Amino acid sequence: MPGANSSTLITFNDWTLRVREANSASPRLLVMLHGFTGDENSMWVFTRRISTNYHLIAPRAPHPTDPSGFSWRPSQALTFGRPSLEMLQPAAEALIRLIDEYSASVKLDALQFDLMGFSQGAAMTNVVGLLYPHRVRKMGVLAGFMPSGLDEKIEQKVLAGKNIFVAHGTQDQMIPIDRARASIELLEQAGARVIYCEDEVGHKLSANCLGALENYLND
Repeated sequence: MPGANSSTLITFNDWTLRVREANSASPRLLVMLHGFTGDENSMWVFTRRISTNYHLIAPRAPHPTDPSGFSWRPSQALTFGRPSLEMLQPAAEALIRLIDEYSASVKLDALQFDLMGFSQGAAMTNVVGLLYPHRVRKMGVLAGFMPSGLDEKIEQKVLAGKNIFVAHGTQDQMIPIDRARASIELLEQAGARVIYCEDEVGHKLSANCLGALENYLND
C-alpha cells in the first residue's frame, strides 16, 4: 500500500494530476488546488501528516502563466490579484467534471469530497464551495480571499452547517490580512463556522497553522 508521502504523476482527460492513493478500504477524496504560477506539485508540502485514509489529487490549473506555472483563470489586464466569480467559474465547473470522471474511473465515492487551496487556489476553494455546497464537505482556505460576484450565494447562506478552516499570515504582502478577515466575515454570512488560524508570517502557512489544518482534516 502507498506510504504517507508517495505520489504519482498522471494524465487524465487532458488534465495533469499528482495523486496519492489512500491506505483505506473506505477512503475520502481530498482535492488540493495550487496558487497562481503553481502546478500539480505545489500543494504536497502540506500533506506530510494528512491521514492516509485520504485519496489525494492535486490537478494542474488549465491556463499557463508567463514565464512558468499555471493559473485557474486566463490572464486579463488590470485584474491581477482580483479574479471574480466570472473569471473562475469555468475552471470550477471543469474541476467538478474532473472529480466526477476521475473518481468514477478509480471507483471512489466522491459524492462529497474535501477541498483545500492556497492563494488563488484558496479563492477557487471558496468558489467551488459556494457554487457546489452539497458536494464539498470540508474546505481549507490557505492565504486566500473571497472573489467578487458571490453575493447571491452568500445571502442564501449556502454554507450553513459547515466548518471551514482558514489560515493567513499577518505579514502577507501578496494578500493583505485585512482582505482575509473580510473574507472570513463573508464565509460567516454564508452560514459557515470558521476555524481561523492567524500567525506572524508572510504569504505562506506557518507550522502552527499547518498543524491546525492537519487536525481539521484528520478530525
